[in-house]
Amino acid sequence: MTFWTYILRCSDGSYYTGHTDDLERRVGQHQAGEIQGYTQTRRPVALMWSQEFPSRQEALASEMQVKDWSRKKKEALFRGDWDGVSEAARKVSRYGVSTGSTPTRDEREVEVASGGERSRNTFPSTTPPPVIVLVRPQLGENIGKAARAMLNFGLADLRLVAPRDGWPNPAAGPAASGADIVLERAQLFDTVADAVADCAQVYATTVRKRGVTKPVVKPDEAATAIHAGPGRSAILFGPERSGLETDDVAVARTIITVPINPEFGSLNLAQAVILVAYEWSKHQDLAQPPETELPEPAPQEELDGMIGQLDAMLVHANFYFPPARTETTRRTLRTLLTKPGWSTQEVRTLRGILSALDGAKMRRNSAAPIESGEFVRDRDLDEPLP
Repeated sequence: MTFWTYILRCSDGSYYTGHTDDLERRVGQHQAGEIQGYTQTRRPVALMWSQEFPSRQEALASEMQVKDWSRKKKEALFRGDWDGVSEAARKVSRYGVSTGSTPTRDEREVEVASGGERSRNTFPSTTPPPVIVLVRPQLGENIGKAARAMLNFGLADLRLVAPRDGWPNPAAGPAASGADIVLERAQLFDTVADAVADCAQVYATTVRKRGVTKPVVKPDEAATAIHAGPGRSAILFGPERSGLETDDVAVARTIITVPINPEFGSLNLAQAVILVAYEWSKHQDLAQPPETELPEPAPQEELDGMIGQLDAMLVHANFYFPPARTETTRRTLRTLLTKPGWSTQEVRTLRGILSALDGAKMRRNSAAPIESGEFVRDRDLDEPLP
């Protein structure tokens, strides 16, 4: 199966980046306003660039990388100007790959000509994804698992503050299970202050306030604020053993905490990251499993045919007994087969059907076969089964 990452130019001059498994259909949906969100009020749109990938994971990773590029870098990409793309890249990570996708202000703002002057209009929907900051993480495996959790929900900007075992860490790659783009773009910092210096809002995740008086919100409330607020946000996660220290929390403006069992409030690092990343992703246009249309109900004629066929089998199996209850039992069967929500009596009836078809109610004697109309209870129940 093929997947695409694509960029659309909107009617206001801004760019929208996404990914899909059906490029033509998705662009048509954007053009028709069928996709709620950013492009719905900025039509018509035009496809500027697309690239194929063999897996959804690779397409999503490309989307998260390209969507944070500056306008200059995106427009160089449209032209196929690879020198221009390289020139727009700003620095190289410790893994040796470009991190020039770190967003700049012109990525979040659109210049609009107005009366001979150029003014900037900021659109809340273009607020960049938050930065995930792991403060003094201890194990490379946990860094990899956190990267995997991030990419699952569309986040790719990972920053590491003084990891205990240094960086790069060979144990991180296998634990990331394919989220290599996150590890490749990860940036290393000596202090929390350095890691969040370019962020307009900083959140600290902790289950304890640690003596710091700050606003406290749940992950869903933080996600809403991040999408609504201007500028880039950072979310701090502490080391595995003890969590964030008081001085780390003091750097943040807001605390994120999760309602949790007070008798067991321990989350591992990747679990904490995935909780926050998931809440943020609910505001995004991430791909969902395709909806499968249910088949139309069968015509009544076909349903009656099935019931008639079953009824004939039950007559042959001598199911209906006593004869005086035959019509009541048939009515119960029809009701059972034409509505959902089985009652106890309906279940018992169905089990009787299954027993009859299985032969449990029919103790046959090969030397003395049951005659027409004779029911098993009229026979000697001690006779051996054939």
